[in-house]
Amino acid sequence: MRWWSLANLVSNAGTWMQLTVQNLLVLHITGSAAATGLSLAVQAGPGLLLGVAGGAVVDRWPRKVTAAVSQTVLGGVAFSTAALLASGMLNMPVLLALAAVTGMVSTIDGPATALLGNDLVPAKDLPSAIALGSMVHSTGRLIGTALAAVAVGAFGSTAAYAANGVSFLFVAAVIPFLRPAADAAGEVARKAGTRREAGREKLDSTRGAGSSNGLTYFLGRPRLMALAAITGLSSIFGRNYQLTLAVLVMGPLHADESDFGTISTVLAVGGIIGAMIAGRMRNPSVRLVGALAAAGALLQAAAGFSPGLIVLALLVIPMAVVESVSDTAGATVLQTDPLPEMRGRVLGVWRSASTGWGLAGPPLLGLMLEYAGARGALVSGGLLIAGGIAVGALGHRARGRHAGRRPLSAPTAPVPSLQEVATTA
Repeated sequence: MRWWSLANLVSNAGTWMQLTVQNLLVLHITGSAAATGLSLAVQAGPGLLLGVAGGAVVDRWPRKVTAAVSQTVLGGVAFSTAALLASGMLNMPVLLALAAVTGMVSTIDGPATALLGNDLVPAKDLPSAIALGSMVHSTGRLIGTALAAVAVGAFGSTAAYAANGVSFLFVAAVIPFLRPAADAAGEVARKAGTRREAGREKLDSTRGAGSSNGLTYFLGRPRLMALAAITGLSSIFGRNYQLTLAVLVMGPLHADESDFGTISTVLAVGGIIGAMIAGRMRNPSVRLVGALAAAGALLQAAAGFSPGLIVLALLVIPMAVVESVSDTAGATVLQTDPLPEMRGRVLGVWRSASTGWGLAGPPLLGLMLEYAGARGALVSGGLLIAGGIAVGALGHRARGRHAGRRPLSAPTAPVPSLQEVATTA
């Protein structure tokens, strides 16, 4: 796990080096801000359209092989971009084609690397492993953006793409030496028994149907649907702080870009602190995710009333901490609730859904910023998130009370829980 974390730190730093210069590169080539948005949409599009199919591939292929191949291909794309840029042959159609390839490979690479990392620790330590991954991501972002400025200033934009290619190859080189934890291997060995006890016919048909049945499975899990509703609501009306807080800082607060940089750093530090706290969780639930997401939304609304930068920074720290813990709890539920042989497909469905709300959020927030201003967008967005979660919780409680009053004259056979199935197996 230490080697895997180091590899992911290097990979995240390389990715953020490339992302830091990519938009500027598109602007340099085309001179169009719309083209920048198009390049981002082309790279995100495969996740929306092919995420479910990518997850099905991950469930069928060995994870180490899948992750190693996908990382190598992504490294090849980064090196190709660097070579084309250095030779002056990189134009917008080629850049869009490379972005599309990156997006397609990522639909497989994302769930493969996530599940591979989970296999490296005992099941009881999975929340800690996910929290560590979040901390590595935030740290890699800070390192990558800082290194990008140095590398581009000294060697040009080509250096960022080349460095990202090296980072992918480093991950691919580490993967063959990874060994799963003992109880992770035991979980794989228990799959056959779990299928028999939980309904062998149903699971075998799911395996045969592939990605489409992964969506059916996801829609049939109330916990996953509730998690998707909470996360989607939070992502659409919040979280896009590079947009909303930037407008707030440089608008009503009358500050400049360096001040927004300070606020961004505070956000990143709060995320790292939240990841450290989340590492102590053992059994997170959807209820915890909802409560934390609602608390973060209320802090976002409060941030909209900030009279100055100091107050904003003081609100941003707990906001980032709460949201980081909520994200880690949600990721743990997402990666442990499904049956083992369905986890790749569930992550694929999640990738499609998260790409959808990731594409819908910024334009909607842009309209809110235009008509309500920065303060109005932050306040109304936070209240919509908190209110939506509260309504969902009240509805769930009401359904629970209604189910408790049902007559017992026509009992049905109870469905065993996953824990009971595993124990029996």
